[in-house]
Amino acid sequence: MKPTETTSLTEWIDWLVSLHADEIDLGIDRVKSVAEAMNLASPSPVVISVAGTNGKGSSIAMLASIYEAAGYQVGVYTSPHLLHFNERIRIQGHLADDQQIVQAFAEIEAARGQTKLTYFEFSTLAALWVFAQYSLDVILLEVGLGGRLDAVNLVDADASLITAIGIDHEDWLGSDRNQIAVEKAGIMRSGKPSVCSDNDIPETLVKYASQHNVPLKRLDTDFFYHKNNQAWSFLDSENQLVYQTLALPALSGDFQIQNASGVVALIETLQAELPVSFDQLSQGLNEVKHPGRLQKMQLDHQNWLIDVAHNPQAAEVLAHYLKQASIQADAIFSVLQDKDVTPMIEAIKPYVKKWSIADLGVPRALSIDKLERVLLQSGVLPENIVKCSNISEAVAHNRQTSKKDVLVWGSFFTVSQTLACFQND
Repeated sequence: MKPTETTSLTEWIDWLVSLHADEIDLGIDRVKSVAEAMNLASPSPVVISVAGTNGKGSSIAMLASIYEAAGYQVGVYTSPHLLHFNERIRIQGHLADDQQIVQAFAEIEAARGQTKLTYFEFSTLAALWVFAQYSLDVILLEVGLGGRLDAVNLVDADASLITAIGIDHEDWLGSDRNQIAVEKAGIMRSGKPSVCSDNDIPETLVKYASQHNVPLKRLDTDFFYHKNNQAWSFLDSENQLVYQTLALPALSGDFQIQNASGVVALIETLQAELPVSFDQLSQGLNEVKHPGRLQKMQLDHQNWLIDVAHNPQAAEVLAHYLKQASIQADAIFSVLQDKDVTPMIEAIKPYVKKWSIADLGVPRALSIDKLERVLLQSGVLPENIVKCSNISEAVAHNRQTSKKDVLVWGSFFTVSQTLACFQND
């Protein structure tokens, strides 16, 4: 039965998931036509779109924290969520409530007619509808997959940020980093500023910006950063100091300073429209929160480290952190089938003693038997692999048997299902 404005958010989401046969159906024509019919395609405040393989979520979290510290009214759309759908849509740091989202879904359903929309497309339109109910100064939109054909790209952003570019979602984006960069570059708009915080920027992205008249600022070419003991500095294209002793981001991992440098470069670019002071920059960086990214939890005698690393590039970053922190852990690990799993395992293997693998119970999940096979092929000993029927069983097993450190990684689903176990406790 079709849901209505009085239907619960959970029932709406279940219905939306069943509505479209494909979880991912790239292309913006359908969703843009509905957005235009609802007058949502051109939000009035400053819109910043963020794409990239890794670092999107952290960069948006920093942007939001800084602009909120500067007193601006900020709307944020991100995906996926960890525990509650409401996490995807935030206004001034607060999650949109169930009734707001349900009303948005009802409006979209009434407006779409015969146009088919995916779950993600419904979500994107719902975010834009909720934002339209407020007087916002800036909207931050996280691209879900790729860029050029992602639903978020229905909006012509006033500025864009592209974070680290790696190999991910190979079934949709391919395995050529230069081609992936062009997909990410699709969020750029002619004459509108863009920043790339990748320290090994593909030449195709630079070429795309030039061909489309996009003013592009690049890390290690147009801006630089240096880490000090308890702070970091931001420098311009001439290596001249712009900011000294900026607060370190309140997110674990040195790589977050690289993300922060792109954030600061973009904020500097938009100073005329959205002025931000040094103190507000530091306050925002100091107060930023982003669950599921090197998130630390203490449970009884155990230290849990939870990270959504789900591709080889992210696994390398996680491995670097584990090495720096001298962590040897037991791991809870599961992945989706479209991931390049072997290099992920190879990166983390030196820091893991025992591997608890589990069925994620979602259509795109890699089967537990295939996961075991890849671990064995990567040199993990059979006695160090524990097969669990689900993440809940893996969590319970590690809480009972692990001596000290437990690492949870491999997928947003792995992390979200683990956090749900803790929430239930």
